[in-house]
Amino acid sequence: MDSAPLKVDEEKARHAKRVKLRELNAAMDVQVELSRLDSSLKRHTGLIKRMRQSLGTDHRDQILKDIDSLSLEKYIDEIVGATLEGIAKCKTEKDVWSSVEVISALHRRFPLAFTHPLISSLSIALGAPSRAALSALPPEQREKEDSARVSRQRPLLRVCSELALVGIISDGQKRSGGEWIMKVLRELLSNDPTLSSLPLLSIFLKSYSRPYLGLTPPQSKQISAEAEPGTLSSATTNATQGEFPTLLHESEELVEQDIRDRFKRMCEGYFDSVSKKLTIEHKRLQDQDRRNHEAYIRSGEIFEDRQQAYEKMTKGYEKLLASCQTLSELLYLPMPSLPTASQKSDSIQIGANAVSGDEEDPLAHSGERRFFEDIQDLKDFVPKSVLGIESDEKEDKEVTEEREKAEKEKADAEAKKLEEELEGLKLDSDRINDRKDATAEVEMREEEPDGTITPTPMSPTKASSPPLSPQLAPQGPSQLLTSLLARLPDATNRAMIDQAAIDFAFLNSKAARKRLIKFLGAVPKNRTDLLPHYARFVATLNRYMPDIGTELVALLDEEFRYLQRKKNVVKELSEVRLKNMLYLSNLTKFRVVPSHLILHMFKVCLDEFSGTNVENISMLLEGCGRFLLRSDETRERFGTMLELMRRKQSMQHFDQRQILLLENAYYQVSLFAALHKVFTKPWKIKYSNINLLAMLTYDLQRYHPAFAISVVDQVLEDIRRGLEQNVYSTNQRRVAAIKYLGELYIYRLLGSILVFDTLWSLVTFGHPEGHPLPRQPCPVDMPNDFFRVRLVCVLLDTVGMCFDRGTQKRKLDNFLVFFQYYVLCKEDLPMDVDFMLSDSIEAIRPKMTMYKTIEEAAAAVDEMFNAALQNAGLSTGDDSGEDSDGEGERPQQQDEEDGDATGQDSSNEERTPSPDPVIVLSAQEHLGPSEEAEAEFEKELAKIITDSSAESRKVDKKAAWWDSAVLAPNLRKKRADEGDVDAGGDNNQDSSAVMQFTVITKRGGRQQVRIFVLSLTILSSSTMGWQGRHLLVPAESALAVHTRSAQLQDKVEQQHLKRLVLDYEQREEAEEMKALEVRNRAGAIKIRYVG
Repeated sequence: MDSAPLKVDEEKARHAKRVKLRELNAAMDVQVELSRLDSSLKRHTGLIKRMRQSLGTDHRDQILKDIDSLSLEKYIDEIVGATLEGIAKCKTEKDVWSSVEVISALHRRFPLAFTHPLISSLSIALGAPSRAALSALPPEQREKEDSARVSRQRPLLRVCSELALVGIISDGQKRSGGEWIMKVLRELLSNDPTLSSLPLLSIFLKSYSRPYLGLTPPQSKQISAEAEPGTLSSATTNATQGEFPTLLHESEELVEQDIRDRFKRMCEGYFDSVSKKLTIEHKRLQDQDRRNHEAYIRSGEIFEDRQQAYEKMTKGYEKLLASCQTLSELLYLPMPSLPTASQKSDSIQIGANAVSGDEEDPLAHSGERRFFEDIQDLKDFVPKSVLGIESDEKEDKEVTEEREKAEKEKADAEAKKLEEELEGLKLDSDRINDRKDATAEVEMREEEPDGTITPTPMSPTKASSPPLSPQLAPQGPSQLLTSLLARLPDATNRAMIDQAAIDFAFLNSKAARKRLIKFLGAVPKNRTDLLPHYARFVATLNRYMPDIGTELVALLDEEFRYLQRKKNVVKELSEVRLKNMLYLSNLTKFRVVPSHLILHMFKVCLDEFSGTNVENISMLLEGCGRFLLRSDETRERFGTMLELMRRKQSMQHFDQRQILLLENAYYQVSLFAALHKVFTKPWKIKYSNINLLAMLTYDLQRYHPAFAISVVDQVLEDIRRGLEQNVYSTNQRRVAAIKYLGELYIYRLLGSILVFDTLWSLVTFGHPEGHPLPRQPCPVDMPNDFFRVRLVCVLLDTVGMCFDRGTQKRKLDNFLVFFQYYVLCKEDLPMDVDFMLSDSIEAIRPKMTMYKTIEEAAAAVDEMFNAALQNAGLSTGDDSGEDSDGEGERPQQQDEEDGDATGQDSSNEERTPSPDPVIVLSAQEHLGPSEEAEAEFEKELAKIITDSSAESRKVDKKAAWWDSAVLAPNLRKKRADEGDVDAGGDNNQDSSAVMQFTVITKRGGRQQVRIFVLSLTILSSSTMGWQGRHLLVPAESALAVHTRSAQLQDKVEQQHLKRLVLDYEQREEAEEMKALEVRNRAGAIKIRYVG
């Protein structure tokens, strides 16, 4: 926004200088005394030399001084020539203005003798070059001449533009020289077919669009694309209300209004012409690119001359595009819309391995699908009478019905025969190799096929496109057909081949069809690129001329039979076999070849599955295999044939080349089978790259979910098979599969449920009732076999860090408890396995307690299962206080696991009990506290506090966990459970009058816990055994009221903190998922399968 005032100031300053100089030139009041002027030759020679060097700012002052002090009359002609040379040296705006001032000074002294010859010389110097002279030059020399001319004329045009504004060049009395400048530019541009003078117009508009065209920048640099060139005069004039304000009134303009309008229309019209030429060149470049691609398909390379021509065309197009963009910016006009390659669908690049366009195939190319499916209907272009539709409609229906019925019966018979062969194939491979009965169906006729020589039409001269109706040309039907057949080898795109079909429809006759069939059946063996287009040509005509397709297919079938008889001739007929198979494949995709016929050919090659038939099958699979497999009519039968082929391939011996041909062809037909084979064998790649394989699976899953599901299923099946077989040679594969499963979870291709199921199956599969027993042998998991431990560690290393919160954390904690029990059930771990186990658990649970004996691990497992059963609501509910206290806790990761020893069976009584067990017995009935009970309570409380303060100084604070005055988790749990039992009793009639609380004391380095509740039993340990004492606590006492309010407040705070933690976990998981998706989207590897 700050540049607008600056531009206004600069334009006003230039305008003021021009007006002032114009007034001086119009006054012509130069008074010179001839007697005082110097006429020495030396000074005149020096002036002319300086003017020849430059008229710029470096010599300006000295030249003006010499002009005022020298006579100059005798040297006018030399001064004119020197002025032209000096102008050519002016490069900048200051130099141009300096030269204008020098010329103005000379004009004021010699208005006739100097000005008129100078203007004539400038007009000649700015003239357009001779077309005849340029055409005689070679292209490179012509480009050099144009470049040199533009360099010479650029400063001349700028100086002349200034001279026309200051009144030296004028169109008449009291008129500017705008029309003179317009005529010079018009002559330069109109006589320039190569647009070499276009830079001159750009230079002119950059400096003089405001005074000569009246253009000012609108609010936006380019106006709407809806505006058209030639209609923008008012738009650009009215747009000056925005950034660029109106500079001058009409009376102050240096160029007349009519000249400005005409000048503007001329420039806009020229821009329109340049835009049209740019569009034409753009299309030519795209056509040339397409032709290069087609030539590459035909010959396998692009010749050097063609490549050089394309590069030259590209260079010229880029130069024209840059010039057009410059004009668009200077004239504030929109650029023309250039068609992109995606908007042109006239051509299609189809190689020998073209794939049928089936809409159900997710990997089919849309352009190829349109090529094979979108076939034009001739009745939309050709009269019905010419096609003979009205008379033959009824007959065609009857013939079609009979033909379809016969084909269906034949196809059913073929399918039954194939099923029988598949059943017989399961016996052994010898029966397959010896079976020759099927070849009897392919008895070849003894006579040779028509041995006519393949016609090679002469390369036709490029001519204009033929008319839509051949009858308009002054030739007979035979000559028109000859011309059409000669054009067919060059019809390598969709539009040309469709137009050829229309042209032939007008020439339709029985003789023409025979001649066409003979021509189509004799395609040169090295022009396989024509086969898809010829097949489209036949498919277009076959709807109304069915004998063309029928006879051409019969001709190709006869050729196929001949090639079957000549199987021993390999090299000489290899190209003929290739052409025959590709021709049949393309006709099959256009549904010209009956399905039973192509399946029969495939079966003939499969019956004698060796030699050249291997190549034939490969070409058929690549050509039309995917089409046959995805067509409803042939899916089942062709799938059966593929299965038969794969079985024969596995039972027979082929060389490496044949195996490669068959594998490539099969995987082109069933692409997902190839991908599935790659993506389900992670052991085929480096172990460090397994995560990349999972990343690729994730990328494919977004477009093909079923594929990702099949990969996960196969990986899980491989892991299960490894557990069932437990073969040492497959251990490396099993490690890779487990690693791959974890990476698939990282990329969200499977849920945590499958991960935990796999973890549990690794430690339970094969054991009796899924429960490992210490040192008990298992057929698939012996006590001295530690490979499953390795697998668990690999999976934990891959995904263990993901299970660090919520329910998944508890699930992993439970599994790790059982996993320790599983490890202790085996023999002593080797050193490497022990280190691996320690590293894995330390990475995910560094503070987890490691059990040393099988008894500790078994107790922890029992406790874990009891807790899980209670959480699931499966506990019996009639356990005693001791049992429920020992089994009702969740599995802990701290040392309080030992605190439940009293809840175990009698078999575990020999284990050392916890040094600080505290058991709360069931409450007894009390009607309420009495005065004696209150006095006793106060006495006992004071004694407890006194003993606690006295003993606290004697105990090592670092060794006592109770210094924090926090109740142990297991004791807090027991207290809550006991409270529940008391609340459900029938004898608690005065429960509202009393409350419970707990006091923790220390005595002699041992723990004492006293729990006060209603009628409560307090147990403490001592050397003499257990002692208990009953106390009554009134609920309305100050201590009880304060304690209850504190408990309620703590409960509210705990609930609030819990809600905050859960919300934070959910937000963190959502952010992690979003970040992972963004990272995968940005850096994922895309697969593009090249068929």
